Amino acid sequence: MTQQVARTARHGGAVWALVITSVAGFMAALDNLVVTTALPAIREDLGGDLHDLEWTVSAYTLTFAVLLMTGAALGDRFGCRRLFLVGLTVFTGASAAAALAPGIDSLIAARAVQGVGAAIMMPLTLTLLTAAVPAAKRGMAYGIWGAVNGLAVASGPLIGGSLTEHISWQWIFWLNVPLGLILLPLARLRLAESHGTGARLDIPGTLLASGGLFGIVYGLVRGPADGWTSTFVLLALFTGAALLVAFVLYSTRAKYPMLPMRLFRSRAFSGINAASLLMFLGMFGSIFLLSQYMQGVLGYSPTEAGLRMLPWTGMPMLVAPIAGILSDRIGGRPVVATGLFLQAAGLGYMAAVVTTDASYVIQLPGLIISGIGMALFFAPASNLVMSSVVPAEQGIASGANNALREVGGALGIAVMASIFSAQGGYETGQSFVDGLRPALVTGSAVVGVAGVAALLIPSRKRSVPTGGPVPAPESPRSLETIAG
Repeated sequence: MTQQVARTARHGGAVWALVITSVAGFMAALDNLVVTTALPAIREDLGGDLHDLEWTVSAYTLTFAVLLMTGAALGDRFGCRRLFLVGLTVFTGASAAAALAPGIDSLIAARAVQGVGAAIMMPLTLTLLTAAVPAAKRGMAYGIWGAVNGLAVASGPLIGGSLTEHISWQWIFWLNVPLGLILLPLARLRLAESHGTGARLDIPGTLLASGGLFGIVYGLVRGPADGWTSTFVLLALFTGAALLVAFVLYSTRAKYPMLPMRLFRSRAFSGINAASLLMFLGMFGSIFLLSQYMQGVLGYSPTEAGLRMLPWTGMPMLVAPIAGILSDRIGGRPVVATGLFLQAAGLGYMAAVVTTDASYVIQLPGLIISGIGMALFFAPASNLVMSSVVPAEQGIASGANNALREVGGALGIAVMASIFSAQGGYETGQSFVDGLRPALVTGSAVVGVAGVAALLIPSRKRSVPTGGPVPAPESPRSLETIAG
């Protein structure tokens, strides 16, 4: 009888955990790019120059990327569900503040606070999901989670453009409020509490990592606008790099480090994190430029451009769950590597066919190939990250992986915008295409290197969990967590 109750609780807990963490992840991921297509309307309503408008995007990216590992560490120490609720509350409240912002400065401040809330809750979504789902089913669960998050990242411009065009720009933020208010009681009642190692919080490591990431991301965000040789950009990049080096040196000697450096001795952990950073570098930079190409050169409205990109951006909803199941059966490495090489091929194809009057039909194969590749990456990548460490360290592993993805996205936009500016510009459609082509070639090459990094991950059959770093749901602690 007790075993039957435990099985029922596990099944119910897994379903609720998947729903709650997927919706929360969608909210956090969506706000990465949802503002981009609303910037003209925001400027008309609130005023501000180009620098201010850029910060409505960058303020969120900056705090989100900088505090991801801190949020994961706090969850490990004080309880994943507890901190998840804190992050969700902060994110929901800041979304309402952004919608009610009377001026551009208050909007930027609200966006920064939004990023803080997202940084706390986002890495804990995977930790809570892993605790609730049996090992044999995690690939499928990660597939659904990855599909929802991938769709949020890629459809941000479409959702933002549609809401702005048909209702008002404020609704890109109001959308989060009812979702957050629904999720808060559900998370409190349906998610089981879980902890990591229980070690004391690593204050020096937290400060070094946060300061280092702040400097790097700030420099990457401001580089294209202020110039890569400007004093503040160079100071931010060098200071950030120095603090990250100090963080690595400190973490190798600390008794309870925020991010144990020994994790990177694992080829699986190092390989999937390198692949994730490079994948987001190529993908974010490409979406950033191609969405502008469809609007500025081909003449589509924000909604029309978003709809035409759906074969790429919407593909995770169809393919990622299948990719998760495949990773359970044949292992994550071949699925991730295949996805990355397909994404690289799709970007290379797009670089070859973009012109000032390219038809949608000629672009379609590249969009489809890129979409399948992106979908094959998301779910198995999450699976590989979480299975490359012991269960007690999954929170910090998720935080580190998400931080690297965000840094990769910021780096992608910065690098590809710089290549675009060096080879072309916004003056005419032809000058835009002249800059877009080499940027897409660079994105394709970077994602191809990510595929090579994925091939370095050791092969592991997911159907037979063994010792070592693979999470073991049959342990007493895991069964207690799942059963709630």
